[in-house]
Amino acid sequence: MTSFQSTLGEDSGIADELAQNQREISIAEFFEKNKHMLGFDSGARGLVTAVKEAVDNALDATEEAGLAPDIYVEIAEAGDYYKLIVEDNGPGITKAQLPKVFGKLLYGSRFHAREQSRGQQGIGISAAVLYSQLTSGKAAKITSRTQGSASAQYFELIIDTDSNEPEIKADSETSWDRPHGTRIELEMEANMRARQQLHDYIKHTAVVNPHARLELREPGLDEPMKFERATDQLPAETEEIRPHPHGVELGTLIKMLQATESYSVSGFLQEEFTRVGKKTADKVVDNFRDRHFGREMGWSAPEKHEDADLRTALVDAVSGKGADATDSFAETVVDTLQGRERTTHHELTQIVDNAADAAAEEFGKTFGSTVREKAVAAAWNVLAGYDEGGDVDRLTGDVYALVDEATSTRKDDATVQALAERLARKFGTAEDRRHRATFTQLRTYVTDAAEATIEYDDATVGDTARENIVEAFWSRMQTVPDDVPKVKDVAAERDVSSQLLDAMRETDILAPPTNCLSPITAELVEAGLRKEFDADFYAAATRDAEVHGGDPFIVEAGIAYGGDLKAEGSIELLRFANRVPLVYQRGACATTDVVKRIGWRNYGLDQPGGSGMPNGPAVLMVHVASTNVPFTSESKDALANIPAIEDEIELAIREAARELKSYLNKRRSMQKRRQKQDVLGKILPQMADKVSEVTGRPRPDIDGALARIMNNVSVEREVSGGKVTLIVENYSDRTEQPDITDIVSAEPSNVSDGATVVDLDGEWFVKWSPSVSSGDTVKLTYEVADDADFDINVDGVENEKLTVQA
Repeated sequence: MTSFQSTLGEDSGIADELAQNQREISIAEFFEKNKHMLGFDSGARGLVTAVKEAVDNALDATEEAGLAPDIYVEIAEAGDYYKLIVEDNGPGITKAQLPKVFGKLLYGSRFHAREQSRGQQGIGISAAVLYSQLTSGKAAKITSRTQGSASAQYFELIIDTDSNEPEIKADSETSWDRPHGTRIELEMEANMRARQQLHDYIKHTAVVNPHARLELREPGLDEPMKFERATDQLPAETEEIRPHPHGVELGTLIKMLQATESYSVSGFLQEEFTRVGKKTADKVVDNFRDRHFGREMGWSAPEKHEDADLRTALVDAVSGKGADATDSFAETVVDTLQGRERTTHHELTQIVDNAADAAAEEFGKTFGSTVREKAVAAAWNVLAGYDEGGDVDRLTGDVYALVDEATSTRKDDATVQALAERLARKFGTAEDRRHRATFTQLRTYVTDAAEATIEYDDATVGDTARENIVEAFWSRMQTVPDDVPKVKDVAAERDVSSQLLDAMRETDILAPPTNCLSPITAELVEAGLRKEFDADFYAAATRDAEVHGGDPFIVEAGIAYGGDLKAEGSIELLRFANRVPLVYQRGACATTDVVKRIGWRNYGLDQPGGSGMPNGPAVLMVHVASTNVPFTSESKDALANIPAIEDEIELAIREAARELKSYLNKRRSMQKRRQKQDVLGKILPQMADKVSEVTGRPRPDIDGALARIMNNVSVEREVSGGKVTLIVENYSDRTEQPDITDIVSAEPSNVSDGATVVDLDGEWFVKWSPSVSSGDTVKLTYEVADDADFDINVDGVENEKLTVQA
């Protein structure tokens, strides 16, 4: 059967006909047909996504202006549609920028900025505007007032999807009761079936942004949902950083090389990258030299009794300088070479230059460049074995020593000798007579020599031996001093740019600075959880910064447990990235994967089957702050499975979970203690009565016995003739400092030292905080009228470790 493609060329002009149907597609037109990619795949989710994008913008704007966010969200029915209104108290947007911010996709101020922010691509809020006009056909209504302006600016606009430009329907000045801020009103096709996700987003935003005040009004709510601030402390200001050398890719590097104003590679590195100073740049440049030029192998000089050829070669290379000057020059070079373990070609050049300068100064002779070059060539022919017959025997000794050192003692001498001879021949017959080789070329030398030794000598030279030989040679080869290519030449050659990139990645460079990040901090993570969840226990942890792909990131985790939290089913997992709740795609998120693979039974939570989401009355939150959060899609609902980030998520969770484990262990211990006390409290009176009955003696005094048996802190009140004595006895094995408050209905006097007395509406609060060592007793006293009433309160000691008789 003939395919359609096979007939395309049969008719003349078919290519022209097809070409007429091809045209450029704007980003707005693309997302018009692919709005699901941005989270607008249904009316329910579209409403949540629109709220999210508007609130995220509002939070970013207020924080950048140093203002505590005050954000109002209203959803109302509008005929067949829903109307969304979001207001903030931010700095406002200028008249020139406002249409582009809301009416042009991929327009924003944060895409190129390497610092933490909620939005980056400039898609979110304009995508909400696009969704609104697509589903309702109505323009977005935006009001914005900048600080200090007498009036606000009002726009109605839609997005021209063909050009990705705003199309303004109305433009006027208006009054507004807010002194500054921005308001957006959208009508869209939506429904409230995702009400729970919407509420979760608002509540979780309040948790992770404890400095923000949020209010939500929607149909069906008897009263607005209000979330007050837990702190007036704004997130730390971030600073933009330059890219890190370990985080760039080849295409990006070439683009940077083409755009930079730097002339040298060293200057380029220092100007365009973070954490690169002069010393670090020099290390990168040296690694670049190794890749571009290769390193040079050095060889030993002949022994003193064998140096005739070397001396003769040097003398023959120098003519017309006089015997004394020539002999002195040759003697200096030979002595220097024999004092070194091995010498490379560029080191030999420097030795010859130094000897020539010394001879010229001493004898008044001129050693020109030609003479020096001849001397270097003559001496190198001897060192590198380039005699008249091309024999490399003198290299074999040096090579043998390195091969023998690098290989196992089980290698027989014949194998080492054969391998050394072949490897020496590789250097001796190399195209570059200075014996330069890149790491790749050196590995090829060793591999070829090893394969030939196996083939012709029936020997064994394994991969480990080969790698050891390569490392032995590479560590002794020297980086050459040649000037590396200039920036424009590096940019012009892809292979040379790749060499520079490899050199950057190989060099140890400090991690990027973290002033580009603004973590919540463990203290405020806990404060956010306390504000929105009524629990018995809270813990939080903030990890130190780490780096992935050149982008720094910080992971934080928090746990709330017990109290009014749902006891049945799985724990509640809150996922955040750059202070933004991730509402959808929980199952596709790296955070969820990490939580599931942790063994939660070790931390006191039930986990059926030993894996998966744990069960129990707990809330677990995880926050990832980064200059470039790796989301799985444009809708930014889930984190990608990046091993470095997953490792930090797990460590942060485990750090907080260890505190939970300690709390639960202590709680179980206290529960057992309480049960024991309850049993003793019932048995001791019965035992006292039985002893009295059996012995016929008065009933034993068991006051204080329970405290002694349980190693508790005992607080007992005695009242005699208007004098009140509180007796504090510590039967535990450590020093205790209880806060003891006696509430008295009459004014006390002669209060013992260390007490504070406060009168509140006719009741007197007498408070002490004594330090009572193990086994000690402290007496606290005051005087009061005989008919006074008392009520005691003791804090600072667990109830299970306290016995009060007052």
